[in-house]
Amino acid sequence: MNKFRKSKRILKSTADYIDQLLETHSKIQVIRLDLGYTKEYANKTSLDQINQDMTHLLNNRRSKPSVFENMIGYIVKREYTEDKGPHIHSLFIYDGQKVSKDAHKGDQIGGYWNQITNGHGIFHNCNREKDKYAECALGMVEHADEAKRTALKEKAVAYLCKEEQSIDPIKLSGNERSFIRGIAPGIVTGK
Repeated sequence: MNKFRKSKRILKSTADYIDQLLETHSKIQVIRLDLGYTKEYANKTSLDQINQDMTHLLNNRRSKPSVFENMIGYIVKREYTEDKGPHIHSLFIYDGQKVSKDAHKGDQIGGYWNQITNGHGIFHNCNREKDKYAECALGMVEHADEAKRTALKEKAVAYLCKEEQSIDPIKLSGNERSFIRGIAPGIVTGK
């Protein structure tokens, strides 16, 4: 499958994932973070290392309720560039009925990233700059807000699904995936 078709398929299934989250929650809190490493450490960081650090962060959700309680989903895109080294663009999605302070929650996740990376990590909390976006797709997204749902899928999710930057230059085999997301909730239908 060529990269364009693969990117389109990932975008469609991820937009469906967002819709499924909003079918089971009346509103969601969307936090967008860029996670990486300090300049001097980024040049020495392997794909394996960033994978280990991200797996550590996601696997420790239960043991860090102050950070991850009420998280209902996530979307993670690993990338590599010469100047930043390996880095991650991510969306962390929380139950909007239970989490209201999106920028604060982003800072908590970023602080935990720095802890996991032993102080070599850096993060950028895009929710601290929501006013810079004409069609902001970050923060609270309500089930009935079609405009914000569309912006979330066509702006933030589409950015994560782009193929321009990838991990191809640092892949060790063909098995490494650059894109992962949480599991969609089951939709219960009534008769």
